[in-house]
Amino acid sequence: MERVIALGFFDGVHLGHGQLLRRCRLAADQLGCQAAALTFDLHPDTLVFGREVPLLSSPRDRERLMRELYGMDQVLTVHFDRAMRDMPWEEFLERVLLEEYHAVGLICGHDFRFGAGGRGTASLLQEAAAKHGISCAVVPEYRVENVPVSSTYIRQLLAQGDMDRARLFLGHPHLLSGKVTRGNQLGRTLGIPTANLIPDPALLLPPRGVYACRARIPGGACLAVANIGTRPTVGGTGLTVEPWLLDFQGDLYGQEVTLELWRYLRPEQKFPSLEALQNEIRRNAAETREFFSDRDQK
Repeated sequence: MERVIALGFFDGVHLGHGQLLRRCRLAADQLGCQAAALTFDLHPDTLVFGREVPLLSSPRDRERLMRELYGMDQVLTVHFDRAMRDMPWEEFLERVLLEEYHAVGLICGHDFRFGAGGRGTASLLQEAAAKHGISCAVVPEYRVENVPVSSTYIRQLLAQGDMDRARLFLGHPHLLSGKVTRGNQLGRTLGIPTANLIPDPALLLPPRGVYACRARIPGGACLAVANIGTRPTVGGTGLTVEPWLLDFQGDLYGQEVTLELWRYLRPEQKFPSLEALQNEIRRNAAETREFFSDRDQK
């Protein structure tokens, strides 16, 4: 199966990535083949530099976004291990891209580096691709409000709780997914039944607090108010992600829920009583409904 392949890690699938993916889709349509994005299961920095990089998106959300927003036919997730880290860039081109994935076209960013020691560059890839008789397009830097779009910058925005500006650079709301597990059921006694999500521990979590969300649930979607934190009012200790799915009734245990975090409403705080907590959560639910009502009317 012949493919045009966009190359990158694509963490968060932001607007800069979108330039590569749109170019890939267009080239694939012109050649009558598959449009594919190649990514890795681990961030390369974990082995190249020995440091953990908090991820903006899980591999599953990354693939979902690339398919939904940019029409990728395939997302090729390659295992990044020491052998991959130490592979010369020429071998990666010939053995992985050409022989294994049958690339007939390549798309990469201007600052793309790959192969052992990061010796492979966009210009070297372009030259080598031409010798193999395939195209290689190099996409220039993409800016929003004259700021270069990058995963590093978006991590900074999310760490500050600036969901609006993060959304501007991502081109979509920040996603946070996890499977629903059984909690202590306290929310049900307050008339505010929450789902208890376990997100991927490798993911970057925005600041502790309450967020206005849309929730993607099996079979549909609904509004949600989500708390990220330790639940200090009820003596919680471990970090949890607990959305209250508004206007939803049903059992989601064991199923995956994806939260679109649209607005940071307030920081997490300890309330003097459960009644005060209940009143504040209901106020946050009203804020959430108003926020999305205003958006839908625009």
